[in-house]
Amino acid sequence: MPLSPSQTRMLLNQLTHQPNKKLGQNFLVDGNIVRKSVELAELGPADKVVEVGPGLGTLTQAILDSGARLWAVERDATLAAHLRELIPNDPNFDLVEGDCLDEPRAGLPDAEAANGYKIVANLPYAVSTPWMDAVLAGPLPERMVLMLQKEAAERYAASHGSKSFGAISIFLQSAYTVTAKHLVAAACFHPAPKVDSILLRLDLRPDALRFPAAARECARRIFTQRRKQLGALCRKESEPTASDWFDSLVAGGVAPTVRPEELPIQHWQTLAKALC
Repeated sequence: MPLSPSQTRMLLNQLTHQPNKKLGQNFLVDGNIVRKSVELAELGPADKVVEVGPGLGTLTQAILDSGARLWAVERDATLAAHLRELIPNDPNFDLVEGDCLDEPRAGLPDAEAANGYKIVANLPYAVSTPWMDAVLAGPLPERMVLMLQKEAAERYAASHGSKSFGAISIFLQSAYTVTAKHLVAAACFHPAPKVDSILLRLDLRPDALRFPAAARECARRIFTQRRKQLGALCRKESEPTASDWFDSLVAGGVAPTVRPEELPIQHWQTLAKALC
C-alpha cells in the first residue's frame, strides 16, 4: 500500500531527507493513482518495465507485485540506498544510481529493449522533455504510462495551432497515440506541488515514425522562433533540404505565411523523411 502523507513525512525524517525541489521530489501518496498507473500499463509477469525516479518505492513495489521485471534509475543517493534496503535481493529488480538523462532506460540492455518493454514513471518536470528525446532516440517502448506536471503533459499531447505545440509534440505523436489522460490533483503528492499533474498513457503506433537526428535538430531550431514565418526560418537553415522541404509544402497547398506552430504534424513528418 502507498504511504500516507504522515507516513511519508515520518519515513523522510527517519532517512533525514528533505525533498529536493531541483530533482522534482514530490512523492505519490494516493493509492488510487498508484493502482491506476499499474492498470493503465497492463503489467504482467512477461513484461519488462523501466521506472524513472522511484523515490521511496511506492510505485516500484506495485510494479514488482504485478510480476514484471523492473529496471529503475534513481539519482538521489539517499533514496537509492533506501530502495536497496526496501527491496533486497529481488531477482526481478535492477537499480541504477544515476541521472535518467544518462540512463533513460535505467540500464535495460538494448537487446532486451528491442524485444519490447514498457515505461511507468513519475517524471520530474525539469527533465521530462530531454528524457523523452533520449527515449525516442533508442529502442521504442511499446507503452508508456507517465505522471507529468500539467504543462509538460500538455506539450506532449498538444495539437498544432496551440501555444503548447512544439518539437516534442511532433516527435512523440509521430510514434505514439495518447490513449488515456487523467488529471491528478496536487494533493496526491507530498510535498504538494504548486500545479496539478496529468497521468498519460501512450501506445506505440503501428506506423510509428522516428525522426532522425538531423530532422530533430532542424525542428528544434525552427521552434526557437515559433512566431516567425516558417519559410523565412527554413531559408536560414544551413541544411538546404529544409528550404526544399518548405517549397514542397507550398506547392502542395500550405500557405507560404504559415508559422511553425500552425503546421499540422503530418507535414512535419515529411521533414523527417526528407532528412533521413
